[in-house]
Amino acid sequence: MLVFKFGGASVKDADAVRNVAKILSEYQDDQILVVVSAMGKTTNLMETLVNQYITGKPTTHVMDQLKEFHRTIIHDLIGPDSNQFYEVENLFIELECALDTDMIGRGYDFVYDQIVPYGELISTRIISHYLNQQNITNRWLDARNFIVTSSDHRRARVNWDTTNNLISKRAKRLIEKQLTITQGFIGRTADNASSTLGREGSDYTAAIFAYCLEAESVTIWKDVPGVMNADPKRMEKTDLLPDISFKEAIELAYYGASVIHPKTIQPLLKKKISLYVRSFVDMQAPGTVVQDHGLKDVVNVPCYIFKDDQVLISLSSKDFAFIVEDNLSHIFSALASAGVQINLMQNTAISFSICANNDAVRIEKFLNLVKDTYLVETIEDLQLLTIFNPSEDSDLPGITKGKQQLLAHRTENAYQLILQ
Repeated sequence: MLVFKFGGASVKDADAVRNVAKILSEYQDDQILVVVSAMGKTTNLMETLVNQYITGKPTTHVMDQLKEFHRTIIHDLIGPDSNQFYEVENLFIELECALDTDMIGRGYDFVYDQIVPYGELISTRIISHYLNQQNITNRWLDARNFIVTSSDHRRARVNWDTTNNLISKRAKRLIEKQLTITQGFIGRTADNASSTLGREGSDYTAAIFAYCLEAESVTIWKDVPGVMNADPKRMEKTDLLPDISFKEAIELAYYGASVIHPKTIQPLLKKKISLYVRSFVDMQAPGTVVQDHGLKDVVNVPCYIFKDDQVLISLSSKDFAFIVEDNLSHIFSALASAGVQINLMQNTAISFSICANNDAVRIEKFLNLVKDTYLVETIEDLQLLTIFNPSEDSDLPGITKGKQQLLAHRTENAYQLILQ
């Protein structure tokens, strides 16, 4: 059994959907579960919808954009007879009904998880219906009926026992019979509310299903040749990494390599399930395989990882006393409560600094928890550069030219810089 994952870029328009059909047509003799993200930049539009709802602003204009985007793809796929996609229209109605209910008292994260998953639901309905029209018979499966999570909305934790039981005993029988299409990123709580696994969590969904299905492999289809040592859009010269150990993949994902979601690797590692990263642009390209090499390192070139939209938060005690264990305990508790994702941290005798993703809602919550106790300074619009496996050949001067270095941090296998 194989698990394929197609991200937003691979289903961004009608031509991209046709390409997915072409790829799947090559595997009609295999048992395959296909995990699909929302189309293109739909998740960004869904987040705008959440913000409009939370702030009490009209949502009609955003809903119209959402409908127009997907209806255009449907029309391009099958022509004017798009009324066959009644399941998609039903999802639009469901979403509008959700926007008419009063959820604000449940908080931003809860609201987010009741609205944003419609991007994946709509995407997979369109793709499933189109594939059936192309005689690629498939079954549509709602991932929320199989992936059960905690109620930590926007960062839900998987209930592995329940999820494994549902997938291995129910979903597996369906997938063995025919190609199955499902959604990435989403799940449900024990009280049947929708939940999400974290931004870019569709890779993780593929790994969850693969683990529970005891799949042979997972393939992530991307618009790049495989895992590169840097983003080709940022650096002129990049190298394909044809083979990576699970250990290295975990470290690259931890530092922010966008090709692989950080949580994806562990479920695959536990059952020694190989992960392939391949190009949906060129099916003949070999891509990258992530497999078990034990603790052996197989990557021998520097890897450059860029994370934009970072915020640097520096905390110091108001009486200039040392930052000691009690302070750190309080700070970490506040970070956990706010759900802030830390990408780098550093402390001195009288201050503690973190670099984090600039999630406005979570950062504001954190600042409100610490502002009465500490002097707080924040700097936004920063970039975090990580050089994994640095060497003397690392082109640091060329990359950082014209930028101010605010903070540097070095470990055994990585060098990190916060740049302004």
